[in-house]
Amino acid sequence: MKFKSHFRFNKQERSGIFFLLLMVVVLQGGYYYVKANPSKSETNFALNASEQHRIDSLKTYQSEGVPKMYPFNPNYITDYKGYALGLSTTELDRLFALRKQGKFVNSPEEFQTVTRISDSLLNEISPYFKFPDWVKNNQTPAKKESSVKKAPTIKDLNSATAEDLKSVYGIGETLSQRIVKFRDRLGGFLVNEQLYDVYGLKPEVVEKALLQFQVKEVPSVNKINVNKVGVEELSRLIYINKSLAFNIIEYRDKNGLFASLQELSQVDQFPTEKLDRIALYLSL
Repeated sequence: MKFKSHFRFNKQERSGIFFLLLMVVVLQGGYYYVKANPSKSETNFALNASEQHRIDSLKTYQSEGVPKMYPFNPNYITDYKGYALGLSTTELDRLFALRKQGKFVNSPEEFQTVTRISDSLLNEISPYFKFPDWVKNNQTPAKKESSVKKAPTIKDLNSATAEDLKSVYGIGETLSQRIVKFRDRLGGFLVNEQLYDVYGLKPEVVEKALLQFQVKEVPSVNKINVNKVGVEELSRLIYINKSLAFNIIEYRDKNGLFASLQELSQVDQFPTEKLDRIALYLSL
């Protein structure tokens, strides 16, 4: 008895099998070719080197975050402080005009009424407003029989003696001497916020001190041109040591002259939280 083999194919079947195997080989070869040679659209997508450097710098700047802000009395805001906070010159002029009249704002609402800043900007900066305790506790002056309680007299921080400063709770002999020494090295305080830079002086103690002492007479300073100065002269500034001065000059030599003082925040190890104070001593 003869059995038909299952492995015998006629001519038509053999042709079909051949083309099937051929298609498998072609598809397999195409797959490995594409895998070994990525698309040009992937390999050619590259940023210009200088643009990539700028993007990396911006990312680094953003990662550092916004410089830290300390509580401050908005009645004594300076031009540069106002600029750093986002106020326009027109808005600042309205506040300065009020102050020339010997008047004060005693709440965030009054500050907005005078300057006419937007609600969004007010919400952003008002948490840092620091009004004297007597303002917060007595929105209308309290009367004692026939006399009216007066606001405490604020003395000039630049003329206060070490003995005067010891009247602030939390400031003893050592800290009072340190404040005077720091002031002398600066050539005088230019803004109230510089009191936060005195080593060992806690923020809460500074707040108490500013209720009694504030900058009234602003000393004149010879500003340093950051685009022309060398390491030695730059490091004489109390806020800048030799290492930081070297980094600033190195950045300038590598990237060209500084277009703005804000660009200093991109210098390696630069204390961005003190930029507003350091900028008071620099020029372009």
